Amino acid sequence: MYEAKSMLFLCAETPLHAGTGRSLGTVDLPIQRERTTGYPMVQASSVKGRLRAEAKGLLNDESAWLTIFGPEQDGKDEGKRSSDFGGALSTGDARVLLFPVRSLAGVFAWVTSVDVLARFQREAIALGLKLDAGVNGKFSIPGAPTANQAIIGHTSDLKADNANVVLEEFSFAAQVQSLDDLVKWLANYALPQTPEYAYWCGQLGKKLCILPENAFRDFVLYGTEVQTHIALDQNTKTVKDGALWTSESLPVDTVLYAPVQSTPPRNPKKPESLDEAAKILKAVTDLETRMPRMHLGGDETTGQGVVALHFVTGGAQ
Repeated sequence: MYEAKSMLFLCAETPLHAGTGRSLGTVDLPIQRERTTGYPMVQASSVKGRLRAEAKGLLNDESAWLTIFGPEQDGKDEGKRSSDFGGALSTGDARVLLFPVRSLAGVFAWVTSVDVLARFQREAIALGLKLDAGVNGKFSIPGAPTANQAIIGHTSDLKADNANVVLEEFSFAAQVQSLDDLVKWLANYALPQTPEYAYWCGQLGKKLCILPENAFRDFVLYGTEVQTHIALDQNTKTVKDGALWTSESLPVDTVLYAPVQSTPPRNPKKPESLDEAAKILKAVTDLETRMPRMHLGGDETTGQGVVALHFVTGGAQ
């Protein structure tokens, strides 16, 4: 059983391509999506694999690294074979919480839906997060908007002159409600608590928009970035045959969340400092101060996939 639990929030600072490796539509390299909803996601294996790779350079003790993540592969060395023991850390899929969409007023909106917020609430409660955090806000979910409405807060700057919220080419009647508690909670926990994010935490109330489920689904299906790539023939400076393809990415400022949990260590040669599940989880969450950002997904050499990390345990920053 998992004895220590935390939530990892990921904020995309560059386009994020976590691909499926195959195409079923017009985009050659699409991103990973949930089977039933079509919402974007990053599979747990990708999240854990990147944490594993980044932590290897930060944890000086190889025994600690093996205890947390487990051996990489089968080999001859005892204690370093994947069949010897499993790692104590478990990560879940990273799911979308806030998705940026171009707006006629306010430049862009962070959109979500009651469905997305309720799913996050379910996972947060399972992890023991305090959703009623007092001065830091309360994770309160409003009633769902109707098909042609969008819920915004009193401080929102998304309302156009005609009192509508216009996202891309779609118009929604603005339904103004008090979202202060929800905005405070998200600003204090879902976004990194570092100086460079102070501005964005302050902007969250102006840009938060809760859409009907169908509208949110359409934006995350069709509002992603699609980039065209080519390879040139060095002699003719024309596109090589078959060297024109497209790839899909999550846009900058997408916010995702993933559960991170730990069992007691399984490594018989574990270090004394990692003899409990809580100590293992703390060793991972403490990496945030040394590793505030990491690369996730593909196209790392072209600067894509940079995400800011923020761990939240029990509602405490």
